[in-house]
Amino acid sequence: MTTNAPFFIRDKLPSKKFCIVIMAALLGARAAQRRIRIWCAAAATGQEPYSLAMCLKELGPAIAGWRIDILATDLSTEVLEKARAGIYSQFEVQRGLPIALLLKYFTKIGEAWQILPELRAMVQYRPLNLLQDFSRLGTFDVVFCRNVLIYFDQPTKVDVLDRIARITDRDGYLVLGAAETVVGLTDSFKPVADRRGLCAPNPRTRASAAPPRLALVVGGR
Repeated sequence: MTTNAPFFIRDKLPSKKFCIVIMAALLGARAAQRRIRIWCAAAATGQEPYSLAMCLKELGPAIAGWRIDILATDLSTEVLEKARAGIYSQFEVQRGLPIALLLKYFTKIGEAWQILPELRAMVQYRPLNLLQDFSRLGTFDVVFCRNVLIYFDQPTKVDVLDRIARITDRDGYLVLGAAETVVGLTDSFKPVADRRGLCAPNPRTRASAAPPRLALVVGGR
């Protein structure tokens, strides 16, 4: 089931968590490797992964010399084609995108707006069905799976969450939608205190053998 009604920076809280909480923690924890992998598991037409790319750009010198890969997947190949093009109507860019970021990271094309090539190059798009095996994607530091679980029945939610846990690094993060929770569904993740929608793998239940961290070349880098 797909709804495909995304927003740029849908609400300020997840973006603030990503830039201030998640990235701050990961920049310290990954200082030796200088590598971070992010998965947007329901990317739709690209607003979420491009919002993350803009947040990363705003970090400026703090991520200089780092390799940060964003993998964006969705069930629909049609919406992924739109995401790759990065062209949005005036109505679409008005849905949650601050005017300062619009002018900084987009160019006007007729009545539409296109996100800059350097940001498009930061995201790799791939078709994927969450109900199927995704272990070959490798492991991730951050997984965004927002506003997806609400459409699944409980056994499917448990299955998807447990499989996401297996490919999330032990000190990584899962970001859910405001109406979603892991409580009462699985012990593979635990909520992060005072951070609604933010979860961390539970080391007591996480599978000991995680898939290998695969190399993913994004934007020709």
